[in-house]
Amino acid sequence: MTTINPNIAILEFRPGVGGDEASLWADDLMKMYIRYANKTGWKVKQLNSNIIQIKGFDAFDQLKHEIGTHRVQRIPATEKRGRIHTSTATVAVLPQVNTQNIKINPSDIEVTASRAGGAGGQNVNKVSTAVRLTHKPTGLTFSVRQERSQQQNREIAMKLLASKLWQIEQDEKQGKISTARSAIGQAKRAEKIRTYNYARNQVKDHRINKSFNLDKILNGDLTNLLLQLTELD
Repeated sequence: MTTINPNIAILEFRPGVGGDEASLWADDLMKMYIRYANKTGWKVKQLNSNIIQIKGFDAFDQLKHEIGTHRVQRIPATEKRGRIHTSTATVAVLPQVNTQNIKINPSDIEVTASRAGGAGGQNVNKVSTAVRLTHKPTGLTFSVRQERSQQQNREIAMKLLASKLWQIEQDEKQGKISTARSAIGQAKRAEKIRTYNYARNQVKDHRINKSFNLDKILNGDLTNLLLQLTELD
C-alpha cells in the first residue's frame, strides 16, 4: 500500500483558457498559496517555475480540496477598452509519496541534463545541473533546475513523477466508485471550483456556495475558506 506524507503538498499551476492573462492568473494563484503558507508558518520550496512544495503540519490534508479549475473575472493589464475578461487556471495538489511504493520501470525514464541558467554562481551556470525527466508511457515531463547538483534535481523529478503516477492511479480508482462520492471527495477536478470576481471584490466557492473577500483571499487569508471545505470530506 502506498503511503503519503500528510505534511507535504505539491502544488502545480497551469494556465487554462485566456491566453497570456491565464498565465498571469496561474502565477497569481501560486503567489496566493505562498502567502498563505508563510502566514501559517509552513515552508515553501520552488521545485519548478509552476510547481511549489509546501511543507508543514497537515499541509496536504488542508490543501487537497484546492484541486480544480479556478476562474477569474477581471480587466487585464493589456485591455485598452476596460472590458472584463474571463480566464482560468488549474491547480493540482499532490502528496509526496514514497517512490519505492510506486513501480517505475527504469527503461521508461528518459533523462537529459543541461546548464541551469540564471542566478546561482559559476557552478550553476557552467555545470549541467538542470534535469529534464520524461516518463515515456504517460508522456509526463518534469524540468527541475532548483538545486545545485544534477543528482538532487533528478531526485526531485522522480518524486514529482511518483506523485503524478499516484494521482493517476487514484483517479482510475475513483472512476470505479459512485459518481456522487467521486464528485464530493475529489472536488470535480475538470470543473471550476471557484470564481474570483475583481469588480465585486468577491471570491465564490461553488462547492459550498459561499462568498469571501477577494483582497483577503489573494493576500493569503485562506484559513476560514479551507476550514469550511473540510466538510467535503
